[in-house]
Amino acid sequence: MKIKHLLLTLCALVFFATSYAQESAKSADIILKTAYKQAAKENKKVFVIFHASWCGWCHKLDKAMNDASCKQLLDDSYVTCHLTVMENDKNKHLENPGAIEFMKNFRGDKSGIPFFLILDKDGKLLADSQIRPEGASLDTPGENMGCPASKEEIAAFQKVLKKTSKLSEAQITLIGARFAVLNGK
Repeated sequence: MKIKHLLLTLCALVFFATSYAQESAKSADIILKTAYKQAAKENKKVFVIFHASWCGWCHKLDKAMNDASCKQLLDDSYVTCHLTVMENDKNKHLENPGAIEFMKNFRGDKSGIPFFLILDKDGKLLADSQIRPEGASLDTPGENMGCPASKEEIAAFQKVLKKTSKLSEAQITLIGARFAVLNGK
């Protein structure tokens, strides 16, 4: 009888732990408001990365940004936050409610992931991951660089960093060199 009771208790614990683990993720609105508040307090920009658990290039972007050669440099200029979108059916619970709609506001839903935005503390768009012709406005559709790896993508990423951060040319070059590793160069 004690074994049955123990098994029932164990099954109940597993059920509740699984149910709890699959609770909804925080809403995009909550994540963004927290990031805007921190950015205002620390005089930084908000770097929003749209990603999914299955996305290999999303993981490469995170790994490069968190590399010892880049992390502090980026953290000095940006509050980075992630919004989970486009998950497969078994991981839909990981998606941040409102994230795909927010992504659509910036024409990112047709760009693939990773897709990123750089916003000011008030949520105004300063840059995104779209590569556009020289001199084109942010309203002009472009091609998503995703995780910068090619020479052209890295150059576009460096322009974004130059435009939106206080990073020096040497620091931006260092970040570009780290991303070049993704392409084997």
